[in-house]
Amino acid sequence: MRTMDRILYLLVIVLLHVQGYESFSQCLQGCSCIEDRHSRSIICMEENAFRAIPENIPHDMTKIRIEKSHFTEIKRGAFSRTTALESLWLNFNDITLINSKALEGLHNLTELRLQGNKLRSVPWTAFEDAPGLKILDLKHNQLDVLPEHALKNLPNLNYLDLSFNRLTVISKEVFQNWPLYQKLQNTEEGEASSFGPNVVLALHDNAWVCDCRLKGFVEFIRSLSPPIILMNSYLTCSGPDFRVGKFFHEVELQACAKPVVTTPSANISLPLGANVTLRCLAKARPDPAVWWTYGLKIIRGFHESQERVDEDTIRSILVIPTLHTADRGVYTCSAVNFIGNSSANIQLEILSSDGNQSPSLAGFPADDENVYIDIRIAKQTVRGISIEWFAVLDHPDQTWFTIHLGRANGDKKETIYIGPGIRSYSVSDLMPATKYEICVTLKNRSPRPGQCVVFVTGSDITEMEQREKLIHIVVIVLAMVLAVPIGMYACTTDTKFSCLEGLMAFWKKRRGEGGLGGLEHARQGTFDSLQAASDEGLVRKESSEDRKVRRRSDDRSIKGKADNSRITAELY
Repeated sequence: MRTMDRILYLLVIVLLHVQGYESFSQCLQGCSCIEDRHSRSIICMEENAFRAIPENIPHDMTKIRIEKSHFTEIKRGAFSRTTALESLWLNFNDITLINSKALEGLHNLTELRLQGNKLRSVPWTAFEDAPGLKILDLKHNQLDVLPEHALKNLPNLNYLDLSFNRLTVISKEVFQNWPLYQKLQNTEEGEASSFGPNVVLALHDNAWVCDCRLKGFVEFIRSLSPPIILMNSYLTCSGPDFRVGKFFHEVELQACAKPVVTTPSANISLPLGANVTLRCLAKARPDPAVWWTYGLKIIRGFHESQERVDEDTIRSILVIPTLHTADRGVYTCSAVNFIGNSSANIQLEILSSDGNQSPSLAGFPADDENVYIDIRIAKQTVRGISIEWFAVLDHPDQTWFTIHLGRANGDKKETIYIGPGIRSYSVSDLMPATKYEICVTLKNRSPRPGQCVVFVTGSDITEMEQREKLIHIVVIVLAMVLAVPIGMYACTTDTKFSCLEGLMAFWKKRRGEGGLGGLEHARQGTFDSLQAASDEGLVRKESSEDRKVRRRSDDRSIKGKADNSRITAELY
């Protein structure tokens, strides 16, 4: 009986194994399925095997390993049917996006490896669905941010690898908000060794910027002791320049501070034709962005440079060659970092040859022949534009201006009087397919060349749509400048490159001559403003249809069709 019992038992075991093998033999093409006493695994290592995570993975898998494929996304519930899954390896694919519900249903997951993908961010809330996760491997990705609550939903994590990413700054609160770290902190000193296995952090080979923003994190790293250990304790700085290559334990970081900008002199008076160098000091932690402005414009034509004075201070230098009358005014040095901003002004006065203030600007001018008004389109709306202007004259806050608005080349224009202290105006209810001109002058003065902006509103596709749709306006060239002899240059979009070259040559010639006064001295700001528009990518190639619209857009309505309605700003 005993022999027969043994034979029957062996037959049952064999039958059960065969049945189990047959049911498990349905594996994915290009993959291997392995079964042992405790787990069932699927391994897919064939290159380019999948373009997406397969949906027909056997449901009883406890381990899944898919590598060297080219799927880019882990979609919602991608593994939700494999509820027994404990280990998930998705290394060396092209994953760039993880859905916030990608781990839905994986309450038994303890290991997730995503090494060698292209992740720039991770939806950290996704780990709410995998609270038992103990191993998280994210090395060799492109992560550049770690939010303060990134580890909040990982209470059992004891291995975190963030090495070989692009992290530059981390707040110490990332780890202070980690439930595991909080548990360790609350453990009595004598009981720390009984907590369990070591907690391993891998943070090396990131682009750490060792300035004030990293102060808390550096202090945290220095304070670590078992059971929390670093895989590589020699974390190094990648910036700023004077700290490149230094180890964390070698740097002393101070608290962050908002910028404070100062200048050696708030008032400068120099004669016409002189060279002047303006300087400001910006002290801040971390390093601020520093720039100069004059009136409404960011200065682009003058030579600007920066140099480091000490660890927290930057000197910004603005060189203005060959002073002209229009260079008179207030220059502002501004600095900003993530904490705040600051600025300082320098009043630049221009003296005549006899040492007095330049007569063309002394007191209120008898005429506006030498008054400079810099006008620009500041904003576009669905039915209009907003303009801003800056005037170089005495007592600008006591000066009235007149805005002249109407169809270009038209005899009649609407006049709007603008009181002192106002430097902007919005135009609305513009008609489609119309060429407009808007000018800013001193009160009751006639417009001079350079004080006007000419623009064209595009036509809609059909008359019905003209009644039903709003006008969509794209400003192609923003800032229009003055002091250009009429007819000298008309910078329209189809001639912009040759026009800019011509303007550059014109300014160089005028600046080189060193002559004085009036239209002979077109400000360097003219080319600067055009260059600014070019820098911002606002000058784009005009289609042939657009050119037809612009050529025919005088006092008549434009009947041509355009894919996009536009305002084309011109120098007049």
